[in-house]
Amino acid sequence: MPFFIKSKGKKQSKSKTKNQRPQVSLSGAASKQKRRKLRLQNEEISSESEIESDEGGKRTELEFSSDEDETAPEKKLRLAKEYLANLEQEEAEKREEDDIHRDIISHRLKQDLLEQTGKLQKCVADNYEQPSLDDITVLRGHQLTVTCIVISPDKRHVFSGSKDCSIIKWDATEGRRLHTIQGGRKGMEDTHTGHTDHVLCLAMPTDGKFLASGGKNKFILLWNPDDCQLLHKFTGHRDAISGLAFRMGSHQLFSASHDRSVKIWNVDELAYIETLFGHSDAITGIDSLIRDRAITSGGRDGSIRIWKVVDESQLVFNGDPGSIDCIAFINESNFISGADNNSLSLWSMMKKRPTVTVRNAHAGRDQNGNSSIGTNWITAVAALHNTDLVASGSKDGCIKLWKVAKNYTALQPLFSIPMDGFVNSLHFSVDGQSLVAGVGQEHKLGRWWRIKEAKNGIRMIKLRKKNC
Repeated sequence: MPFFIKSKGKKQSKSKTKNQRPQVSLSGAASKQKRRKLRLQNEEISSESEIESDEGGKRTELEFSSDEDETAPEKKLRLAKEYLANLEQEEAEKREEDDIHRDIISHRLKQDLLEQTGKLQKCVADNYEQPSLDDITVLRGHQLTVTCIVISPDKRHVFSGSKDCSIIKWDATEGRRLHTIQGGRKGMEDTHTGHTDHVLCLAMPTDGKFLASGGKNKFILLWNPDDCQLLHKFTGHRDAISGLAFRMGSHQLFSASHDRSVKIWNVDELAYIETLFGHSDAITGIDSLIRDRAITSGGRDGSIRIWKVVDESQLVFNGDPGSIDCIAFINESNFISGADNNSLSLWSMMKKRPTVTVRNAHAGRDQNGNSSIGTNWITAVAALHNTDLVASGSKDGCIKLWKVAKNYTALQPLFSIPMDGFVNSLHFSVDGQSLVAGVGQEHKLGRWWRIKEAKNGIRMIKLRKKNC
């Protein structure tokens, strides 16, 4: 019995030891796993701290690992997506720029269309104020009456013609004479380079490459405005040339003559194009704008004609009895004229009669203090194109500026600029900052009156704007 009990006890102790060993081994594995987890957690914490410390543009170990993990096809796909995104952004920016340019071009085309149809009228007349005597510069160099003037498109130079047969080039900024094309004596037309009789008209194209002059010699001279050298001589008119006008934006030249005809010339080819007939008296003035047409005043035939070159037709407008001596386009559909009965008329292409006529536009006194309304012929008119500002001149001792109403049914006087002598020519600068006048002791076409106290020369008038 005791032996049995002892042996049984030993077995139990052996079983106990066998059961305890696996428990010890399991607890060791668990502790190892826990230690491994703790080590991994510590490594993750340290890696996160490295990421936080590498802010500011440095790539981290995780980023390197992510780049290393990216395959070649994935990289190509990513780069392709970035390239396509950049292309889409560039296309969007280009479309936006194209839209801006398209709007600008559309606006310009609309303005050009309005100008060509005569519907564009910039209201600028109310912005001007009365010039002072300090704003008037006198340029003297001609011996006889100044008959015509023209301003270069860049406003740097002024050219003037006179009864002394000469043409002078002036520096508009400094007010000094740069060059003189001397006149010659009658009968020297074949040997003298220049005019040998009164110079009556001058014209320049909008690019300023040529200067055309005409007068009683019955021919047109074409000059280089830079060095004043003669380029060509156009012949064909049978009487004095009273007016010249270049079509705006081209080198097509219109000439009007006392022989009652209008001729068209191609200056680039130095060629004659055609002759237009219709007036029954000497043509006294001519003007042209953008369209292929010209406007002329017919003097004592009392008519104004617009020549449509392309259509080979003409529009006839009838004025009051008397001589219509000067004409100027305001825009393609409206124009202004002056007559020897001291009247200033505003016209529209839609009506054969003036829309408004100002009687006794220039009323003054003669040397004896008597009214000289009947002798104050309107000798010159000018218009600042596509605006409501026009000017007129006579021998009443002033140049008058007028405002054209929006509906072209009224002419309102703005102010007068004192001027001694016959105002034979007027010309606005393109920007409207100045007005140039050719003044003399006599009328450009005759010697009916003479103002002895007047000085032959050019008057450059600086036009000031209010609050400037």
